[in-house]
Amino acid sequence: MIHKMNLWHDPFEKIKAGTKTIEMRLYDEKRSKIAVGDVIVFTDASNGEQLECSVLNLYRYANFEEMYQKHDKVSIGYKSDELALPSDMLEYYSEEQIIKYGVVGIEIRVL
Repeated sequence: MIHKMNLWHDPFEKIKAGTKTIEMRLYDEKRSKIAVGDVIVFTDASNGEQLECSVLNLYRYANFEEMYQKHDKVSIGYKSDELALPSDMLEYYSEEQIIKYGVVGIEIRVL
């Protein structure tokens, strides 16, 4: 199955470079349909560039705190010298959404 997702420019470039290997999302209705072996087509919101990735694994968590404890910060999109805070995800999702759906780390590889 093929899924489509939009990304901001910075995470798009990190996936393209191979440093960001886990995309973090809510485990909502759309993401619950993703399975290992599926393809995700990411679109850079700033310029429309697209990138196809294969889904290697799915990691389900109750919240981003759990996810940040289990994964290397570079793999989830931070630079090695950056402070990785789960509260950063509140820029994208409300606490209510996180509680309602839980979160998923989608391990990917560029095709």
